[in-house]
Amino acid sequence: MFVNSLVVTLPSSKSLTLSWNFGSMLGMVLVFQILTGTFLAMYYAADSLLAFSSVQYIMYEVNYGWLFRIFHFNGASLFFIFLYMHIFKGMYFMSYRLKKVWMSGLTIYLLVMMEAFMGYVLVWAQMSFWASVVITSLLSVIPIWGPMIVTWIWSGFTVSGATLKFFFVLHFLVPWGLLLVVMLHLVFLHSTGSTSSLFCHGDYDKICFAPEYWGKDAYNIIIWIIFFVVSMLFPFVLGDPEMFIEADPMTSPVHIVPEWYFLFAYAILRAIPNKILGVLALLMSIVTFYFFAMVNNYSSCLVKLNKFLVSSFIVVSIVLSWLGQCLVEYPYSDLSVVFSLLYFFMIYLILVKYTYSKLLFV
Repeated sequence: MFVNSLVVTLPSSKSLTLSWNFGSMLGMVLVFQILTGTFLAMYYAADSLLAFSSVQYIMYEVNYGWLFRIFHFNGASLFFIFLYMHIFKGMYFMSYRLKKVWMSGLTIYLLVMMEAFMGYVLVWAQMSFWASVVITSLLSVIPIWGPMIVTWIWSGFTVSGATLKFFFVLHFLVPWGLLLVVMLHLVFLHSTGSTSSLFCHGDYDKICFAPEYWGKDAYNIIIWIIFFVVSMLFPFVLGDPEMFIEADPMTSPVHIVPEWYFLFAYAILRAIPNKILGVLALLMSIVTFYFFAMVNNYSSCLVKLNKFLVSSFIVVSIVLSWLGQCLVEYPYSDLSVVFSLLYFFMIYLILVKYTYSKLLFV
């Protein structure tokens, strides 16, 4: 009965377009990642002396191990592509008016970021090792308990094999908790209904989810075919060459860069010379979106001012991501400061714009 109410008899707006497929695609990718990750965990060795070699063993010796690994680490990029598209779609259609849905979705985003970071470290290559040193060290800015928390996560006084085991266990367990939060997200969504482009909740706008929206979600098959083809032809195009070098605690890479989906936050962190303020800005770049749930805005999401502001925010985020992989030198360092300020300014404008939209368009 519960499944029937989720995917068969669920009342859905007639005006939902293909942009509402992003959510269903994310569900598919999550299941795909859990399946491929479980297979890889069977052959992975969570030991600092064996981790890198076990990854090579999976690639060269395990039957179809290379296929599962290629699909798994490219699946992470696929997940973030649709995650960002899902968030931007929610901003375009003011989905933050559905407060519980928005806040549970942001919680999923934070959990996925943590999950992706820990999976990145498991390769135990040069870039992932030093990325873990940099990111975990940021926790030291927490007043009083910061250094103690860092030492606890490291299980010592530096990132070591014990740290790797800690990340491996969490990386394996978090997705199962993530599934529960996703189910809660869906329950909240189906109790309020999706935000349509018309923002209508009357019965006159509703049809059953099946079979019409089954057909719409079936378009995801096209995305999967493209994903499989690109993964086979260009498996490492989104990776870093340093990921093919085993971790060396004595020598750091010349230019430490995270994966592409963290670059915007990394650019904000680097833009501020002060460590505490930089970490605070990094945290607020995500946490600020929780404040969107405080907006009680019932003006039309078709207002052009909203579309302009969200589109501008997307452009700023893309430029920040590009700056995140640039060297820390002029003019990139100065541009990072400018676009970091623009990033928060655009969020502020989107937060307060409903007041102006009421004045101008109501």
